[in-house]
Amino acid sequence: MSYKRTEISPEEIKKQLNICADIRAGFEGQSRLALVETFGCQQNEEDSEKIRGYLCEMGFEMTEDEFSADLIVINTCAVREHAEMRVFGNLGALTHTKKDKPQQIIAVCGCMVQQEHITEKIKKSFRQVDLVFGPDELWRFPELIKTVMSERKRVFAPGSGDGCISEGVPHLRSDKVKAWLSIMNGCNNFCTYCIVPYTRFRERSRRPEDILDEAKKLVADGYKEITLLGQNVNSYGRDLDCGASFAQLIRQVNDIEGDFVIRFMTSHPKDANEELFAAMRDCEKCEKHLHLPLQSGSDRILKAMNRHYNAEKYLALVDKVREYVPDVVLTTDIIVGFPGETDEDFEETMRVVEKVRYDAMFTFIYSKRVGTPAAEMPDPFTREEKQIHFDRLIETQNRISEEKHREYIGKTVRVLLDGKDREDGILTARTIGGRLVRTAGDESAIGSFVNVKINDCNTWALRGDIV
Repeated sequence: MSYKRTEISPEEIKKQLNICADIRAGFEGQSRLALVETFGCQQNEEDSEKIRGYLCEMGFEMTEDEFSADLIVINTCAVREHAEMRVFGNLGALTHTKKDKPQQIIAVCGCMVQQEHITEKIKKSFRQVDLVFGPDELWRFPELIKTVMSERKRVFAPGSGDGCISEGVPHLRSDKVKAWLSIMNGCNNFCTYCIVPYTRFRERSRRPEDILDEAKKLVADGYKEITLLGQNVNSYGRDLDCGASFAQLIRQVNDIEGDFVIRFMTSHPKDANEELFAAMRDCEKCEKHLHLPLQSGSDRILKAMNRHYNAEKYLALVDKVREYVPDVVLTTDIIVGFPGETDEDFEETMRVVEKVRYDAMFTFIYSKRVGTPAAEMPDPFTREEKQIHFDRLIETQNRISEEKHREYIGKTVRVLLDGKDREDGILTARTIGGRLVRTAGDESAIGSFVNVKINDCNTWALRGDIV
């Protein structure tokens, strides 16, 4: 697939906002409700905030009730089969909802619809869906919705696959303390198991000045945590002509006046370097947390995955980041049961896990993705065999996580209070390393930085008292 970077002009975004105003005027003061349901990663969460932003400009109010919603948008994920099955299940349920409310508009967007076989399935089997659009068509969502509303016909706009950058799309953010800030989109790595390069396309970076303007506005609006988002943030700026790098961007955001923290995700090991580690060390607002996906500790499997590193290089990288940032919190992703993974391959992964001693881990059993090279690889092992490995890995990581948490007992840590547990009312917080902390306190303190003395822990969280 050829790559062409497209930057949507301010005039085009203004046109979309004018369409929003036309739709709002057409409601003539009548209330309209919209529901946006999101599956998948933080990038999808940020995309949904843009969709909600447009909907608010159109005059919609948000609801969580699919029966009362006049418009439902389902933002989909294609990374694992489970998420796709949930989407299809929801679409099936909406068949009955739309029978009771035939004027209801149902839209499906996100990574799933970039796959031709998925779009065809929706077109043929889910006739209640009115609009399908891909991530690169989000910027013209108002135009697409207006076509559906005015012409009462189904619209399919999965996108060209070129990739685009758009500035000025409004956001309705889902949180008042923490904000997502997308710095780039797409991926050039083509790991053999991953569908993302086919659904988000090639890497394209936002210009530093646009990112910094948005970051400054977030700080001015009172946000205390800004997460810089990208499928591979370490390759930020390579498609620009200004010599920008991710480490430079961290330093520039760090220089913005205000009391806030900078987080980022996700880093690919092949692109993580000393320039990044030095920025993490030097920038007081930058989290001391690095999410560094391993995926496998077996060199044979890593080569089959097209990961561009081996276990030795990965471990050297871990040593290097700990040299620069001794108290760094390291987390990772691991895929269990990649096609052809043997007991010996899995033991190699376990050796790396025991050597690195991650603070936390996100692990999954391999999910076959149509259209990826791994989907064509022979896979003689059963789901039950893979589950045994998966359970053992989880048990090992749970032990390590609790052991590392126990090292915090008796220490005082600075945290950002960011929410409240719905079940027990306990406040939740994150350390500068991203560790979850639970503490009693008044809800009015959410959004502030406090010191907490840790007195207990479990596998997943630290517990303590505000001091």
